[in-house]
Amino acid sequence: MIFCYILLVISMMSFLRDFHVSSYDENCTDKPVFTPSRLVVRFGDPTFASCSVCQHDCINNLYQLESPVGVMTTNGTTISWTVDRLTEWLTSPICYYTITKTNYQCFTTLPVTVYQPPDNVSISFVNHTGPMFEGQQYTLQCTVEDVAPVENLTVTFYRGRTVLGQQQSNINDTEKKPVTDIFSLNITPSKEDDGAQYWCEAKLELGPDGPQLPPVVTSPNITTTVFYKPRLEGSSHPDPITVTEGNPLELNCSAVGNPSPSYTWTPPSESTSTSNSSNITISSATFADEGNYTCFVSNSVGTVTVEFHVDVQELSAVNYMGIIIGILVGVLIVVLGLVGYSYCYKHNRMGEYNLKDVFRLHTRHTAVPTVE
Repeated sequence: MIFCYILLVISMMSFLRDFHVSSYDENCTDKPVFTPSRLVVRFGDPTFASCSVCQHDCINNLYQLESPVGVMTTNGTTISWTVDRLTEWLTSPICYYTITKTNYQCFTTLPVTVYQPPDNVSISFVNHTGPMFEGQQYTLQCTVEDVAPVENLTVTFYRGRTVLGQQQSNINDTEKKPVTDIFSLNITPSKEDDGAQYWCEAKLELGPDGPQLPPVVTSPNITTTVFYKPRLEGSSHPDPITVTEGNPLELNCSAVGNPSPSYTWTPPSESTSTSNSSNITISSATFADEGNYTCFVSNSVGTVTVEFHVDVQELSAVNYMGIIIGILVGVLIVVLGLVGYSYCYKHNRMGEYNLKDVFRLHTRHTAVPTVE
């Protein structure tokens, strides 16, 4: 490629020497015009452009199109440039004419961008494998291999559908050849990132003259595991609990964590039941169950504790009286039901059943009738 440019420069110098050009200008009035005015070509693809050398200044003068690649054909003052397969990374055809009487040269350069999408895009964590820990900083790394031109490259980091950051290359590649570039982004994962998928996207932004859909290559996803200390589903300082003697008692210190937490209880006395689960259940509380219960919730990341204070109240005389009254009321309802049933049954057998007599039973008699 450099050799081609050397030949082009030597050719131009020879041309200028032979024709004694005194000046040359890219901003002349009747300048050559390329169609299209800019080319964006994928490496290895065919391409085509034409140059209208001038409207009148180049008539009867020398004009030409110079390029290290391709085939040039001339039709009047129009020169066509055709390339079957563009494999040069740096190529900018020059269309010019020279007025022989004044040795004045006017020229136009056709900008050509040769691009190549990345061969591969990958994502990883720098110097880390395995689970991450909540609150610690890690570095994501997106590697983009063999892309050109790298200055048109934009890399975007994602967590799921969420954009984490966008970066552009800092490489100054004057040769415009494919290069490999690495992009980094620091993250600090939290509990919510457990199971999240990270990936990156490499896009060539080639402007309006490029493909309608910019070339995009994405990396595979990496799924993360985040370890975090247990988090209680309830309060770590619950209100004191009062339970009446004989009633059930249940204490719960459920939590979530990664790895899954284990539970250890410290009861107020050895006679109190213990548990290796998130709760303690006592079917009938006694005074031996009164006191402080401590629940330790642990995993490899950390431990949290919950302390419960339990008061067991004695069953008072008022409570006993309420129970007795409830029993008596229940017995009375049963007796009245049996009496009503017996009365109705007796009169029904004698053919004298009358629904009204059932309701008169309580008004005409003060004692419970005896069933004969």
